[in-house]
Amino acid sequence: MRLTVLGKSPAWQDAGGACSGYLVEDGDTALVVDCGNGAFGKLREHVEYTDVDALALTHMHADHFFDLFPFAYGLLLAPRQQPVPVAGWPGTPDPVRPRLIAPVGAAVTLRLVGSAWGDEALIESAFRLEEYEEPARIEVGGLGLRFAEVPHYIPTFAIEVADAAGRRITFGADCRPNEALVEFARDTDLLVIEATLPRPERTGIRGHLTPAEAGEHARRAGAGRALLTHVSDELDPGWVAAEGTKGFGAQVAVATEGATYEV
Repeated sequence: MRLTVLGKSPAWQDAGGACSGYLVEDGDTALVVDCGNGAFGKLREHVEYTDVDALALTHMHADHFFDLFPFAYGLLLAPRQQPVPVAGWPGTPDPVRPRLIAPVGAAVTLRLVGSAWGDEALIESAFRLEEYEEPARIEVGGLGLRFAEVPHYIPTFAIEVADAAGRRITFGADCRPNEALVEFARDTDLLVIEATLPRPERTGIRGHLTPAEAGEHARRAGAGRALLTHVSDELDPGWVAAEGTKGFGAQVAVATEGATYEV
């Protein structure tokens, strides 16, 4: 499997950056995990969007799903997707309609957001929406997906992507310190884990991890490698890496857009 980071920003985008989005490729299979603000444009730098087999969402916060809307407009309005020849494109009677694998209740949220454009069915017209519940197991080409709920502000799920040889990438989603992710990611080859905060939240319910906490979660899970993500460009990446490495007990990587990782 090859993982490409499309976007690694937290809820506020880096300058010129994108929010959460990851491309997993295995042979002819292309899977996108999360599709936050700016991720669709970054995706187009790496693959044709009509070659994406499926998208899987961890949760329904805008920085993890908002670029479904430009993606949907491409699928519905682009010249290559029209039923008749248009501007050099041959036309197709069978336009591409990727799978959209999202948590239960996603349809309600997506219809509400779509209604702001005057088309509440926009996403369901462009994608084949499937809602999942833990402990669902879903196949996308040669990849197997599993899900486990982790504590955040709304229902949120870590996602495991495994290939036919049993190699695993675990996406931790957004979460506060918890044991559920540690157990779900046990012995994963690569843990992609958020490290949003320079220090724990001072008030209210926690929803995110610090880099040190991210490294500690990866260490306790026995992950082979740890990739820290969901990090603002306002945090020094050297500091993030040092904190994460201290928690992990080995060198961690800090996500950058366009970086690739082989698993």
